[in-house]
Amino acid sequence: MEQEFIKPTEAQLKARRKRSIAIAIALVAFVIVVYIGSLVKLGPSLFDRAM
Repeated sequence: MEQEFIKPTEAQLKARRKRSIAIAIALVAFVIVVYIGSLVKLGPSLFDRAM
């Protein structure tokens, strides 16, 4: 049984790449916001702990 694959056009490949980059940027921004939010919530006492 042979499978038929649809080959995307150049425009579709460009759109897919732009979409992937946008998702990656959004994910990085979300991680940064969560990290900064955690630092703000924990406050400066986070860095004053004895090790």
